[in-house]
Amino acid sequence: MRKAPVTCEVRYRLDPERIADFYDYARIWTMLIERHGGTHHGYFMPRKKPEGAAVSFPGTGGEGAGDIAVALFTFPDEAAYLLYRDKVAEDADGIAANARFSENSPFKSYERIFLQPLSGD
Repeated sequence: MRKAPVTCEVRYRLDPERIADFYDYARIWTMLIERHGGTHHGYFMPRKKPEGAAVSFPGTGGEGAGDIAVALFTFPDEAAYLLYRDKVAEDADGIAANARFSENSPFKSYERIFLQPLSGD
């Protein structure tokens, strides 16, 4: 069996009054993921659409919410992802981040989605 990478997308519904705190949150979690074997692809913040940009499939597509940020990160395989989860729970910076942000979250909610590449086979 081939080891498949684990890519995770996290979608955050932002609190517009806490954007600076969200930037702090993003910096800390980027560092923790990379410290413990992952590759962080970045946090993507909402922005205005380019002037004149229409949806490609009118009637099917639409504009999304303007308060959503997205993070993407990848681990080499499930074992590496699970090891990260264990290690970050013991990491002093991870413990501090969990305490800081679980009591006073800089976002209203989040969704986590696990992804895999579309096979070319």
